[in-house]
Amino acid sequence: MASPAELAAMRRAIELSLNGASTTPPNPDVGCVILDATGATVGEGWHEHAGGPHAEVNALVEAGERARGGTAVVTLEPCDHTGRTGPCTQALIAAGVARVVVAVADPNPVAAGGAATLRAGGVDVEVGVLSDEAATANARWLTPFRTHRPFVVWKFAATLDGRSAAADGTSRWITGAEARADVHRLRAAVDTVIVGSGTVRADDPQLTARLDGEAADVGGASSRAGGRVVDQPLRVVVDSAGTTPATARVRDGRAETWIATADEVGATPDGRVDLARLLDRLYARGRRYVLLEGGPTLAGAFWRAGLIDRVVGYVAPALLGAGPAALADAGVNTIDAAIRLDVADVRMVGPDLRITATPQVNRKA
Repeated sequence: MASPAELAAMRRAIELSLNGASTTPPNPDVGCVILDATGATVGEGWHEHAGGPHAEVNALVEAGERARGGTAVVTLEPCDHTGRTGPCTQALIAAGVARVVVAVADPNPVAAGGAATLRAGGVDVEVGVLSDEAATANARWLTPFRTHRPFVVWKFAATLDGRSAAADGTSRWITGAEARADVHRLRAAVDTVIVGSGTVRADDPQLTARLDGEAADVGGASSRAGGRVVDQPLRVVVDSAGTTPATARVRDGRAETWIATADEVGATPDGRVDLARLLDRLYARGRRYVLLEGGPTLAGAFWRAGLIDRVVGYVAPALLGAGPAALADAGVNTIDAAIRLDVADVRMVGPDLRITATPQVNRKA
């Protein structure tokens, strides 16, 4: 059974894991705390970016020799394979760690088996400590393994009275520059962006990730921005009838684009693209992290299908009093059926408020 010091260390490891949320995809968000033989914290680390050292290695570097005979507390089972970095199991064994406390077993068959390897190396291992909390923090990575579909984040921007556009349809500058830059960072973290054909016709968005104001250097499937290469997300237009204009900016060749029609994907009884099948197709193409940027109608359809895992809402301190709402028909007819959310984070982004939340109950069986 985990000790009070180990429980406190796991809570800290979960907190640390969130530091890499925008830079670790497609890898998991992982945090690690090293305790010495007396239970004192001597090292902390998290997975900072894909291809870089894992959380355990970063924490071991900070701990140094003080890790010998101590305990590694980590949010995800240490990996047991060699990818762009070596196996964390061997790093822990080499450091002389006596015990490893794990929150969540690794569901990835390529990397799994770490606990067994550690035990074979003489390390005491406990798995399942604060597993629910750790799984929630790492849901972006775990969900595809558990549901066999991508993790879906719905992003919206609205005024304080919930309007996504003015009565005349204008919506371009609801939020400030800081919030718009934050959206580009979010796009840079995902592998797929989805919009509806109505949004394409109304706003003609480009849907590429442009960081640090370097919008001009975007070409092919990646761009260089802020000193790092950004893999551009796949741009998906949900277009039941295939009416996306040939001149639309999403067809500009600056990133891969898929115009997903009902004939190609499959249709619901009303002739619209079957969204569950759309996500199945994306999963089959190796897509695991989706940003839904569509308008209120498409967002409502995703909610009705129970296919949204996280909400990131940017709320501007402005009032319109008229115009479309941020969300259309989501299948809610009474207050008892309201989609309740657990708020994970609230912070100011320039003059705007950013709220990150998750549905309390996954509406898809």
